[in-house]
Amino acid sequence: MASNTGTTLLALLTGAAIGAGIGILYAPDQGKNTRKKISKETAKAQKKLNKQLKETQEALATTAKDTKLTLEQKLEGAISSASYKADDVLTALESKLEKLRAQNAKLQLDTKKAQADTAAKKATV
Repeated sequence: MASNTGTTLLALLTGAAIGAGIGILYAPDQGKNTRKKISKETAKAQKKLNKQLKETQEALATTAKDTKLTLEQKLEGAISSASYKADDVLTALESKLEKLRAQNAKLQLDTKKAQADTAAKKATV
């Protein structure tokens, strides 16, 4: 937005400078006076242009700073959200791991019991 304003103002200033220059050149006056007028108009146009350039730079700097802050906030939010989701996934995986450990312990106990029963049957036979 600031770029469009700067471009428009630059076009207006350029047009005004060209118009003033043509008006001065066609005005019936001595060469010395015409050169002074051209010099004054050029200085005015340069001041206006420098002022607009400074304002545009400040506007762009402000916009860049605001955009950076917004992006940092969004990034922090995304990281925070991802962190919570990662915690949820880890909690679910830990729960599943505990269930698998319990099943494994039961299977090992059942296997030892079956081996003991098989050994007892062999001993009695």
